[in-house]
Amino acid sequence: MKYIVVLGDGMADRAIEALQGKTPLEAAKTPAMDSLAGKSEIGMVQTVPEGMSPGSDTANLSVLGYNPQIYYSGRSPLEALNIGVQMQEGDVAVRANLVTLSERETDYEKRHILDHSADEISTEEAELLLEAVKKELENEIFQFYAGTSYRHCLIWKQGMTVPLTPPHDIRGKQIEAYLPDEPLLLDIQKKSYEILKNHRVNQERKKRGLKPANSLWFWGAGTKPVLSSFEERFHKKGVMISAVDLLKGIAVGTGMKNLTVEGANGGLHTNYEGKADAAVSALLEDGYDFAYIHVEAPDEMGHQGSLEKKLQAIEYLDTRVIQRVKERMDVSKEPYKMLVLPDHPTPICIQTHTSDPVPYMLYDSRRQEEQAGVYNEAEAEKSGIFIKKGYQLIEKLFAD
Repeated sequence: MKYIVVLGDGMADRAIEALQGKTPLEAAKTPAMDSLAGKSEIGMVQTVPEGMSPGSDTANLSVLGYNPQIYYSGRSPLEALNIGVQMQEGDVAVRANLVTLSERETDYEKRHILDHSADEISTEEAELLLEAVKKELENEIFQFYAGTSYRHCLIWKQGMTVPLTPPHDIRGKQIEAYLPDEPLLLDIQKKSYEILKNHRVNQERKKRGLKPANSLWFWGAGTKPVLSSFEERFHKKGVMISAVDLLKGIAVGTGMKNLTVEGANGGLHTNYEGKADAAVSALLEDGYDFAYIHVEAPDEMGHQGSLEKKLQAIEYLDTRVIQRVKERMDVSKEPYKMLVLPDHPTPICIQTHTSDPVPYMLYDSRRQEEQAGVYNEAEAEKSGIFIKKGYQLIEKLFAD
């Protein structure tokens, strides 16, 4: 038996007037998911525990069977694992986004955050910008590490886990009320703007009609994580297929193998087919039992507030990942179970995460009976099945 999770990050949503009261998952054309629904258990699951911030960190830990209330120590430390940062006891890792701030204001505090991802800046451009910051601001206390696209890491030696606001929560807002209270972090953010605003990379981006990555933004602070082995916990040898450092870091911490897929970038135009093929090859050719396919695009489109692109992301996930995985697994005759779900909602109307329960679909290729069905939030709620402790969902996947 093989086990697969297909995770559409931020795929769940709320009813949208422009869709006649449907959610994007209801409105999108999803023939592959709907074909699975007739042979699947569909229900709702609470992936983010009550009282915890809704994010891909806590939610994906839950989906992987790790209680966030026990294992979560902050988002950035998980990302640091993938980057290869060796954290010491007392060190604090802080996510350092490259963001786009408005430039017309005189005072840094009066600027607005226009884009938390700086138009999904390329990793190559981001590395040049971060190098400029490192040259001016790095010292024995604060050290910078390049990640992927706009996502980078600051290690604060013997630092503090201070409260910080995620930039995707405040798109379009003036930043004054959301700046770090910690003077050292605020000072670095402000200085980064002066270093980056006229950098040649940003000048070239503007010429191409792209937003400049003109400031660092700090959030997601946390201490050194301690995660137990996935294989020892569940007796399954697993692989992770993701383009983002957070999921790769969780894989490192849990001892799963990260598979690198060329062209996978965490955006709308990622290599969907490559992710599907990497998962199936790992299961059928390389002896792995479990594959976790993470697709970031629905979440990013939710943060951008783009209904059209979120619909497209869901449809790509359906036809270019789920359908492809199903076809290849069916041809192999290997029995398998596939769990499809979001980690959390990222509603278009608010452009950020919520902690609402999400719909899941658990398909078993051995199941013979079939009935008409569709997979979306309304159908999942209608089922009456609700898993309150999200980290227990994986037990359903692995149950015989």
